[in-house]
Amino acid sequence: MEEDLVRRIVSNPRYQKLVAVRSGFGWTLAVLMLIVYYGYILLIAFDKELLARKIGEGVMTWGIPIGLFVIIFTIVVTGIYVWRANSEFDELAATIRKEVM
Repeated sequence: MEEDLVRRIVSNPRYQKLVAVRSGFGWTLAVLMLIVYYGYILLIAFDKELLARKIGEGVMTWGIPIGLFVIIFTIVVTGIYVWRANSEFDELAATIRKEVM
């Protein structure tokens, strides 16, 4: 019974679409996150002077807002994935469940 259910799910065209779209979207967000994170690490490694440079006449350096951007970007990317997973991906999964049961 269980093997039959798995076979029906895997052979469903909506399931194939769900896997392709979700994987592609996940990889896209992962690559963006890696670019931002490793870009920041490379900036630390190769241009410390930029991060240590003060903004205006104050005491804040460029490293603080750039580091804050990395943190906020991570939260935004996570939020985008969760929003899409809870709307589009969950609806598609529910449709697949109804079709194969």
